[in-house]
Amino acid sequence: IIGMSGASGAPLTIELLKQLQQYKEIIETHLIVTKGAEMTLEQETDWSVSQVEALADEVLEQDNIGAGPASGSYRTEGMVIVPCSMKTAAGIVSGYTDNLLLRAADVTIKEKRPLVLAARETPMSEIHLRNLYELSRLSNVWIVPPMMTFYQKPESIDDMVTHLAAKLLSPFGVEVKEYRRWKEC
Repeated sequence: IIGMSGASGAPLTIELLKQLQQYKEIIETHLIVTKGAEMTLEQETDWSVSQVEALADEVLEQDNIGAGPASGSYRTEGMVIVPCSMKTAAGIVSGYTDNLLLRAADVTIKEKRPLVLAARETPMSEIHLRNLYELSRLSNVWIVPPMMTFYQKPESIDDMVTHLAAKLLSPFGVEVKEYRRWKEC
């Protein structure tokens, strides 16, 4: 499950979905896009919502609280929320499941499946840090802020985006071929 909330980082979602299309071991991808994410996508890219949705196997409406990912009996490999707004993080940590994105994250936690959060905000307030700290204490939650790295000697913003998408997929055992680990560069 790929969730896209309204924080800055829409190009990361696009790259992550593109990467997932390349791996046959990924059976299918389910995308949930919030209203805030739609607005951010328009601000940050030339992509339309329908173009992003076309990268996923299935698109789920955020208001469809009865969709498969709202149930623990619905099998998934886990969930990544990219970008993950502080509003979304607050909803997850408090168990506030008023939409499918939050409910799917809640189910992912309770079923002990991997939940990867590309937490986006800067600077972070004490409230943001407290919420992320509480989430980080759960053994199946990864907090992966999309921070630039330079050890791989990126030549473009696209190189950085690919590197970040690879880091987000790593907890699922997905190895992006362009990903270069520390000391492999």
